[in-house]
Amino acid sequence: MSAPRVGLLTKEYPPEVYGGAGVHVAELARALDGLIDLEVHCFGAPRTDPLVAGTYREWDALAGDAPELAALRTISADLAMTAGLAGVDLVHSHTWYANLAGHLAKLVYGVPHVVTTHSLEPLRPWKREQLGGGYALSGWCERTGLEGADAVIAVSHGMRHDVLACYPALDPARVQVIHNGVDPTRWYRVDGKDALTDNGIDADRPYAVFVGRITRQKGVTHLLDMAERLPAGTQLVLCAGAPDTPQIAEEFRARVAALASAPVDVVWIEQMLPREQMLEVLSHAAVFVCPSIYEPFGIVNLEAMACELPVVASAVGGIPEIVVPGETGWLVGFEPGDDELGSPADPAAFADELAARVAACLHDPGTAAAMGRAGRARVEESFSWDAIAARTADLYLSLV
Repeated sequence: MSAPRVGLLTKEYPPEVYGGAGVHVAELARALDGLIDLEVHCFGAPRTDPLVAGTYREWDALAGDAPELAALRTISADLAMTAGLAGVDLVHSHTWYANLAGHLAKLVYGVPHVVTTHSLEPLRPWKREQLGGGYALSGWCERTGLEGADAVIAVSHGMRHDVLACYPALDPARVQVIHNGVDPTRWYRVDGKDALTDNGIDADRPYAVFVGRITRQKGVTHLLDMAERLPAGTQLVLCAGAPDTPQIAEEFRARVAALASAPVDVVWIEQMLPREQMLEVLSHAAVFVCPSIYEPFGIVNLEAMACELPVVASAVGGIPEIVVPGETGWLVGFEPGDDELGSPADPAAFADELAARVAACLHDPGTAAAMGRAGRARVEESFSWDAIAARTADLYLSLV
């Protein structure tokens, strides 16, 4: 039997990548190439990448600033994507942005639909700030795609639990775990320091680093609460951009400005750094911090570990499947409160514990370095893309 022709459906694909799901798709596509007959279908401008078979733009007629129009534009691109999938043997969609296209392709062409869940709309209520009434549409796209899928891949065991809790109509036998990964030949410790000077980091003083979007999900409010508690003479480097809304962007900017009098020096890098510069920023940090309040997996933690950084992270979602407490970093307990954003029940205590673990790494570089080396070894042993691609290809073959 010849290799099945698989359509990989995604909003993000290089060079238009802004989150972990986009990184996942790009790395998975590279690893799948050669195992199956793969073609990528993505949103946005035409690509020169030979794997890309189709690019799809949102309808101009839906232009405007009303928040619900963003979800309607996504659906318009899904309709165009569906029309471009004739001839595939199976479709594999990523995130709610492409789940509807996968479901429609299943109906139109009679092919199996595989979904990888990178997050779940019911567990991201803060998205209502960004999408308004479109949040109901994003949830509908996701529910329709998952409940109609032939197989659902959860990127962690924590995510599998959440999938079945949010969508009890799903047969548990159709939901399996295939972890995210990282390419250790692309993420590794380097000696260069030019990127530090170029971005305002003092290479002679220890620093903690955060990398992520400015969104409630990433715990940015609690990150800045933590900053107030860090020791004098140290630095907190924020590689933070792509805010969900203008409102959260302004809130973040005001909080950073207010930290001007804090003991720690805050360095905010707003633009997305190229990988070569990010390698330098990660390689010379003392510790990586991930204060997410919702994180189905967290590829960014693997990237930091591959660069030999200890990780201090909230114990949510799939993160406990990555970080080994006391060996590759530390987990900070997280108990959600009763507000609709899923904030910690005791924000001050959460910030205190984050700061204490980060400060310990800043003060004890020897122990931090040993944890970083252990993190690199864990990445190499447990999170290779080749293994992930092989399991994914086996799943495809079981369905066609």
